Amino acid sequence: MGPFVTLSVLVCQFLFFVCLLSLKGINGGWLNAHATFYGANQSPATLGGACGYDNTFHAGFGVNTAAVSGALFRGGEACGACYQLMCNYRADPKWCLRRAVITVTATNFCPPNNNGGWCDPPRQHFDMSMPAFFRIARQGNEGIVPVLYRRVSCTRRGGVRFTLRGQSNFNLVMISNVGGSGDIKAAWVRGSRARSWVPLHRNWGANWQSSFDLRNQKLSFKLTLVDGKTLEFFNVVPSTWMFGQTFSSRSQFS
Repeated sequence: MGPFVTLSVLVCQFLFFVCLLSLKGINGGWLNAHATFYGANQSPATLGGACGYDNTFHAGFGVNTAAVSGALFRGGEACGACYQLMCNYRADPKWCLRRAVITVTATNFCPPNNNGGWCDPPRQHFDMSMPAFFRIARQGNEGIVPVLYRRVSCTRRGGVRFTLRGQSNFNLVMISNVGGSGDIKAAWVRGSRARSWVPLHRNWGANWQSSFDLRNQKLSFKLTLVDGKTLEFFNVVPSTWMFGQTFSSRSQFS
């Protein structure tokens, strides 16, 4: 092989490498999925579903929410996670809005029907609230659109919120308005009469439980997100707390 041919091969390899870098920068980790919408006749404030958020506004998520398929839901671990979506205009120029991008929070589970449905495993699917869906798709489309999605950091207003439910020695804590990756991997609680953190166990969705009587104590919480970040929330709940109350911390994940 002569020097000219060798040089030509090297130039081609370099240009191919530059092209790959450009494509990577453009795509930015985007993955393929599909999207529909649900709740056309429901208030978007009540679409908390399988994550247990009674009201998506009170939880800090607004109307930009979605139920996700099992491949994304991960048994409830994805509750509170944020995804950036864009309609795949190249795949469906008729119904996709070009360059429209929206960030949604996973607040519900889209169950499989085991008959080739869009939420059947291993499909990655977003069943979005109607207002969110029509931010990326054209009005008049009542069906399904191809989308590109990627995980993004959640930006929240105010601190992490803790809603207390249960009775006597059964405590259920609904944790919401979580920033950062948004999805909680592990949680702990500590009463003011205790010296150590007590692990909480995921009951369902964003609800975590303990079997200790924590009444008449100030409560502190510690959370670790799926990305490994950990924060401690000291004395965020006063000793006069009652079941049904929500308390907002001053701290937030970034």
